[in-house]
Amino acid sequence: MKFLIALLWLLHWLPLPILGRIGSAVGTLMYYAIPKRRKIAFTNLRLCMPELSEAQRKDIVMRHFQGYSRSILERSLIWWASFERIHGLIEVVPAVPKAQMESGPTILFCPHFVCLDVGGVAARVMPLATIYSPQKNKAFDDLLRYGRERYGPVRLFTREEGVKPILRALRDGLPYYMLPDMDFGEKDATFVPFFGIQAATLTAMARLAGATGAKVIPIIATFLPNYKGYRVEFFPAWENYPGDDIVAATRRMNAFIEDRVREHPAEYFWTHKRFKTRPPGEPPLYD
Repeated sequence: MKFLIALLWLLHWLPLPILGRIGSAVGTLMYYAIPKRRKIAFTNLRLCMPELSEAQRKDIVMRHFQGYSRSILERSLIWWASFERIHGLIEVVPAVPKAQMESGPTILFCPHFVCLDVGGVAARVMPLATIYSPQKNKAFDDLLRYGRERYGPVRLFTREEGVKPILRALRDGLPYYMLPDMDFGEKDATFVPFFGIQAATLTAMARLAGATGAKVIPIIATFLPNYKGYRVEFFPAWENYPGDDIVAATRRMNAFIEDRVREHPAEYFWTHKRFKTRPPGEPPLYD
């Protein structure tokens, strides 16, 4: 692992167009070398976008592997590049809503696109809080923590700590950077459509917003074309959210993600088993 970390450190010195092309080449190899993940991605796309031809799905899956590989190698920039360099590569649209983030409890809602870590960098105009998954390898765990902490104060929680420290952070005025769009099973989740497929979806964002009065500001981070950097879009805070219906609020979240995925289909996390948890009585969708 220390060798891989050293290799990543060396890569961060490369110009982004070269580093990005290396990442794309590695991603092409990953497409062929990891058939299990490739199959999951194809299954997800067949379920979510049945209107596409198989050739169109193959193009999206290939570009997804390339983008995912790029995100791993280009994370070296987030970890070691100068602040001037990394911020110079990020185009923020329209602007970071710092005044809103400071005006009361705020949830920064960032779906699982491959550039999500870049969104986290753009949002670091003030201290914030987020979930952190400890790694078994200490050297890699230390690196991940360093990468999150080098941009300023951050309060990190593990999923096992539950909701109380998150509520405390929101009430302390720390924006909470949240990624609630993965399948974590039936606990604290409800089944709502995602591209027309019933998906176990965490209700945590709606419940947190309801309990604290937090505004929800979505963030979508994507690649700029031609290896020029990244685009981070801050959407307007949602109005009338969550309302009185937690299930409807959770469906609203999925509908927002669907719209953004259709805009950037290759950059969503298709290799995740989004439909692994099935409603009672329904057959599994992954072999």
